[in-house]
Amino acid sequence: MLQNLRDKTSGWIAGVILGLLTVPFAFFGMDQYLFQRNATFAAKIEAPPQWWPSSPAVWPLTMLWQRDEISADEFRSAFERARQDQRQQQGDRFDAREFETVASKRKVLDSLVDQRVLQMTADRDGIAVGDAQVRQTIQGIPAFQADGRFDPQRYQLALASQVPPRSPLQFEEDVRKGLQQGLIPNAVMQTAFATPAELQRVLKLLGEKRDVSYAIMPPPAPDTAPITAAEIQHWYDGHAKDYRAPETVTLDYIDIDQAALPAPAPADEATLRQRYEQEKARFVEPEQRLTSHILVKVDAKASPAVQKAAQEKAAALAQQARQPGADFAALARANSDDTGSRASGGDLGWVAKDAMVKPFEDALFAMQPGQVSDPVKSEFGWHVIQLREVKAGKQVPFEQAREQLAREQADSDREHAFNELTGKLVDQVNKNPTTLAPAARMANLPVQHSGPIARGQGTGIISSPAVQRVAFSESMIEDGTVSDPIDVGNGHSVLIRVAGHAQAHQLPLAEVSQKVVAAIRGDRAAKAATAAADRLVAAVRGGTPLKDAAAVQQLPVSEVSGLTRNMPMPDPAAVDAMFKAPPPVAGKASAGQVSLADGRVVVFAVSRIVPGDPAEASAAEKQSYQQQLVEMAGDEDLRALVDSLRKRIKVTVAEDRL
Repeated sequence: MLQNLRDKTSGWIAGVILGLLTVPFAFFGMDQYLFQRNATFAAKIEAPPQWWPSSPAVWPLTMLWQRDEISADEFRSAFERARQDQRQQQGDRFDAREFETVASKRKVLDSLVDQRVLQMTADRDGIAVGDAQVRQTIQGIPAFQADGRFDPQRYQLALASQVPPRSPLQFEEDVRKGLQQGLIPNAVMQTAFATPAELQRVLKLLGEKRDVSYAIMPPPAPDTAPITAAEIQHWYDGHAKDYRAPETVTLDYIDIDQAALPAPAPADEATLRQRYEQEKARFVEPEQRLTSHILVKVDAKASPAVQKAAQEKAAALAQQARQPGADFAALARANSDDTGSRASGGDLGWVAKDAMVKPFEDALFAMQPGQVSDPVKSEFGWHVIQLREVKAGKQVPFEQAREQLAREQADSDREHAFNELTGKLVDQVNKNPTTLAPAARMANLPVQHSGPIARGQGTGIISSPAVQRVAFSESMIEDGTVSDPIDVGNGHSVLIRVAGHAQAHQLPLAEVSQKVVAAIRGDRAAKAATAAADRLVAAVRGGTPLKDAAAVQQLPVSEVSGLTRNMPMPDPAAVDAMFKAPPPVAGKASAGQVSLADGRVVVFAVSRIVPGDPAEASAAEKQSYQQQLVEMAGDEDLRALVDSLRKRIKVTVAEDRL
């Protein structure tokens, strides 16, 4: 029987079976079977291979495509950051419900996709960041400097004090990745420019002056006409989204703040000495070399003849520097192409290892004090190096490191107490997962309450994106259990329990009827004011001077000659509308109206426009406007590039994970 089965699976029957199996793959795509199970992405980005940019998006060709994903957690974190930014910018005007729209979510996701597309393009095209650029960036970070110069010991200690500690290689890789992400945008921005004609046009527009007359119509009289039940129902139905209650939660929580815990007892001498011995390698001052150099700069892409000429110049300078009584500093001031050290005679100060490019470092640390090197080739050109003095590396004594050790031990003890307390709280919660009371009693901490709050609302730690993400999660709402500790940063955690939950829902008309009536009356009054203003505008457009048309309604008219864009009168919104109005034609004033926030309406007439004189702008103003134009052009170019790149890729969005 087994042999018969083998025989049949090797003949035409196997072909039929194989053909049947390929049917679902032909309709649905093999890649769906391979890649969509257990998917957690918010967006998946797929790009054809560089060597076949027109590759069809069909299996098995899609196996060749480059893939990347934006996880749902990554999206949620970015969305919460955007929410907090908007809330900070808008203050009391921030509408959490409005921010939760699909459009807002897609805007944040699109921004993440744009960043990832640029990253994928850089990877695919082999755009990389060199070691020299990474080193230069790190050395320029103020936290790693002492007296304005890069300090290797401070750099090492700063990385070691991170939680968790970072090695130089790890930090360099983070810096390299960050620099790579900005390479393409920076390159595009640097190629942007603005023509003199564009600058002249902007200066004329910004310096433009207008002769304007305007009348301010007072707020309309309160509406007192009857409102029928049918009108109320019609308004409520037509503006239903304005009368919805957002999803809310009510929270119980325990706030665990490391800074609020009792200070630990100071560490004794023995503990500090033990810590010093265990971490002795940290407290070593590295060998440093007092260095000067002369740089003969040459482009790496220069011709062999140019390269050779630069090398010969460097060799001649090295020979001069070795002559008895030679003044290396004077030679550097006269010949070095290094603008950063030339004025100081080529002085680079005390240099430790890992501070210079490798060829320079290798040559420097092979030299003896007082020696002048042969020309050394690096990516910057040819260097002639002078080693002036060597400061040997040495162990920092315990007495000198004691203060730092005591501070670090106190931080460690405080962190240990915080972690121990958090662990005990978690143990209590595991025993009583639906209440915080036993854990709070054990830790002598209060159970606090907040809510009901909607997404994006709340104060203090309750407004933290991490807390809100957990508070509004389905599992927390459905189970009613206490959360795991939520880290809100800087030794601060919180345990929460959702004590109450209300879904977003439509508020009944009976509950909001007064608001509906007020909205109807406000709408009536606004329409009445707009209609009166429209009649005034129509009269001016018909040829009646604004002064005469306004006199009919006993409205005073103000006249401003030479109105500029930065004048606040009568109101910034009104000035903006006046400058957006078209120019007057055939002696007929250009009329318009604008409603102000307080209900008043400004009716205006523009009678004359005088273009600005570019010559009146100062050099600083011209430079500022030029820079703004360049930045705008760069933004447009970058947007065009990203749009072009996105046309070549496939983006799959998981709407249910947003």
